[in-house]
This record gives sequence, C-alpha cells and structure tokens, in this order.
Amino acid sequence: MSEQEIYYTIALTRLTGFSTATALHLYRELGGAQAVYEHRRDIRQVMPDASDRLAASLQQWDEPLVRAAQEMEFMQKHHVQALCLGSDGYPLRLSECPDAPLVLYYLGNAQLNRRRVINIVGTRRCTTYGQDIIRRFVSDLRQQCPEVLIVSGLAYGIDICAHRHALEQGLDTVGVLAHGLDELYPPRHRDTARQMIGQGGLLTEYMTETAADKMNFVRRNRIVAGISDATILVESAAKGGGLITCRIALDYDRAVFAFPGAVGAPYSEGCNNLIRDNGAQLITSAQDFINAMGWQGDAQLQKAKNDGIERDLFPNLSPDERRVAEALSSSGDLQLNQLAVKTNITVGQLTALLFQLEMKGVVRPLAGGTYHLLS
Repeated sequence: MSEQEIYYTIALTRLTGFSTATALHLYRELGGAQAVYEHRRDIRQVMPDASDRLAASLQQWDEPLVRAAQEMEFMQKHHVQALCLGSDGYPLRLSECPDAPLVLYYLGNAQLNRRRVINIVGTRRCTTYGQDIIRRFVSDLRQQCPEVLIVSGLAYGIDICAHRHALEQGLDTVGVLAHGLDELYPPRHRDTARQMIGQGGLLTEYMTETAADKMNFVRRNRIVAGISDATILVESAAKGGGLITCRIALDYDRAVFAFPGAVGAPYSEGCNNLIRDNGAQLITSAQDFINAMGWQGDAQLQKAKNDGIERDLFPNLSPDERRVAEALSSSGDLQLNQLAVKTNITVGQLTALLFQLEMKGVVRPLAGGTYHLLS
C-alpha cells in the first residue's frame, strides 16, 4: 500500500461527526481513503444516500491531514508499521469482522496472519490457580502447536501472565493496547513489552497522544477477539473484560473455551457461568483445546520441517494445487489476490484450483474471500 493511501487512511480515522462503521463503509464502498478524500465535495454522486451530516463531516480534512502527517513522522522515527485494511500485513481474521479498524499501528516482528492464533484473557486479579493453569497450558501447547501466536492485552493478571509464559516458552506473543505507541500502560510492564517487540509485538488502533481511557479497553477487546481463532478464558469474576472478549468472539463466530474453577471461588464465577450457559466449551488442558480445534497434526508437521522433510500430506495434488496448498501452509489464511501473487497463478486459474481443492477437502473458504488450509 502506498504512503499516500496510508496518509489518507490515518486522516480518515480522525474525521468526526460519523461512526466508525460509517468510515468503514465509505472505505470499502469507494475502494480506499484517498478516494474518500477525492469525493469529499461530491459524495452524493457516488453514494446518493449519504446524509447531510456525513456530507458536512467530509469537508473537515484540514486538522486530520495535519495530524496524519505528524503520526507518520512518529512512525518513521520509531519503526512503527501502519497496517491498513486490505494491505498485506493486516490481520485477515480481523478484516472479516464488521467493525474492523481501518488502520492498526504495529511495533514488532511476528506474522499476524500466523496459521494458529489464540488469545488468553481473564481477570486482572488472577490467583495462583490461574497462574498455574497458564504456565501448564502454554508449556503443553508449545509441544503440540509450536508455531502458535498468543495474543492478550498486556494488562495486570491473566494478560501479563500469558505474555510472560509465552516468552519463556519461546512463543511469539502480541499485546493489544488501549492507547498509542508513545506510551505504555501499565508502566510496570515496560520490560516485558520491550521483550515482546523482539518476540511478537505491540498492536493498537489508537494514534499517539491517546489516553488509556476505560472505553478504549472495551473497544480493544474486539481486536483481541477478531485477530484470533479462539478465545481462552482462564479466570474471571462474574463481570469483567475477559467476558466481554468472549461475547465478542462468539459474535464473530469464533471458538470460545474456559477453564472451570471451584464453586463459589470469586475469580472462577465468570468461567463457571459461561460454561453453564453454553457460552464456552470446558477445557482442563492444552490437549482438550487441541482436540477441540482439530490441531493434533501440528507437532508432526513441525518435526517434519525441522528434519528437512517436505510436507506431503496431499500426495494426489497436481503441481499447481500443491503450490496453492504450500502457500497457505507457509503464510496462513490468504485472500484470492494474495494467493495469486504468492503462487504466480492467475485469478481465473486460482478460482478453478481452489474449487478442486475444496472438493478434495484440502481448503475451506472463509468470509471475505479468504481461504484456509485444513489440517
């Protein structure tokens, strides 16, 4: 994506007077933020149903463009990436969500479209029981799914415990922040955050100079849920941010799991209630989770890669079909145009190949024109 398009996308997020959903609709309908800017004075020619309020708001670009230039200067100085919706690095799972952010600011080195992505969430007042669950779960998960990416919110309690145990196990871990990348909240987690930049990353939809307000934490939960294949609740009171993430994940049609706790234990109440109400599947171990997700073959795949053995799970594929399968295996879920670039196969040929692979049970189409390689 061009610097110019990034510039206008950042500016579009600064326009006020209409909702985030409206900005997303504009972006998708017109094909990008620069196109929105170019049609700011004749929006009804391309969107006849545009409201008076929207038309008036689209005249107010001066401050947003100045602010976008300042943000891009900060990004260049601090090696921050701007991941705009539709760009190669933008999380494809998140792009399927109806309230996906137009732009994400990312500082790190982890591939956000990893084949396996999970989030671990829960109370900020986790007990020794919760800490032991995370330590054992992450350790066992690494043995079976060694390339999994672990996401959380870098908050106190379950979040920071998940990040630290991921780092100890050599797994990449990404923290989704409720503020800009010029600050870190809570400051006590700064050392862990620095380590994560080299073994995962920090991700946010918020520009610099954005305070860590309460509502920002609620909004960032949709990114935690949307970027992941599954949400895992470890400990939660009857109400809490972890439960909000679970509800959002369910709305996104993502898998949700919870570890049970003792009846009457205050920080197990949320987990137990969620399981009771069929809002989460009960798990007691990493193996339970892996079985439920159908990820049993990951360890064997990694061993084959480490031993230098070529993956040959689909011996009956044609050379072109194999190229498609290998691209999905190495890069994770991909959209049609991204597959075309990676395989050097035309979109017309790819459409036919993907249909054949779907019939053979090798790939599965997802929302948004994305394709997923089945285990």
